[in-house]
Amino acid sequence: MSTATPLHQRRRPPTAAELGAIPWMALLAPAERERAASDLRVADAGPGEFICRVGRPVTYWFGVVDGLLKMSTDNAQGRTMTFTGIPPGGWFGEGTALKRESYRYNIQTLRSSRVAGLHVDAFHWLLDHSIGFNRFVMNQLNERLGQFIAAREIDRLGEPNQRVARSLAALFNPVLYPGVGQVLRITQQELAYLVGLSRQRVNEALSALAAQGAIRVEYGGLRVLDLQALRTGDFR
Repeated sequence: MSTATPLHQRRRPPTAAELGAIPWMALLAPAERERAASDLRVADAGPGEFICRVGRPVTYWFGVVDGLLKMSTDNAQGRTMTFTGIPPGGWFGEGTALKRESYRYNIQTLRSSRVAGLHVDAFHWLLDHSIGFNRFVMNQLNERLGQFIAAREIDRLGEPNQRVARSLAALFNPVLYPGVGQVLRITQQELAYLVGLSRQRVNEALSALAAQGAIRVEYGGLRVLDLQALRTGDFR
């Protein structure tokens, strides 16, 4: 796959399987579903490729079909601040799409990923015509608010095991990321990027969480065994 061509020039209509994996499609009436399907596009992005950039005007509402993305911004000193990771099944940027404003964050792939996009005009058409879609977006905004409040709390946590636990819990949010299930396909290095710790320190934290029965490290990913413990546990 060549990333020399801009992402929007690589977009294509989704397959039937890709449409079936989009969580909000099942909430639409037949006419609404037909309109959405005609406007949806899918593209494959390479590692490190930007999906959205700070200051660019919104054109699509995006979702992750496969792969892993990160949401971040750069401060005045040029340091990158990561807000959250976005695993499969996650849709993001509804606030930006609602206001039709420019992006205030960057969205970048951590590995080769497949992303879907619904044009912002179709997004607003669904808001005007679909009760089911409105409820989905409202739930997204509510969960996203809680997610970012939690992210501020995580930033204040000085204990690495707690930071890793709470960050993992955010990635297993069943409302925002229904495609994850109980197993998150993520490497220790990718998790280190999201948490802001070294890979070695993340490895130590994962070993501690596994020893306390909250997760199980499997080949190519992590299985959550006790989500509530990740959210609230006092891991040391």
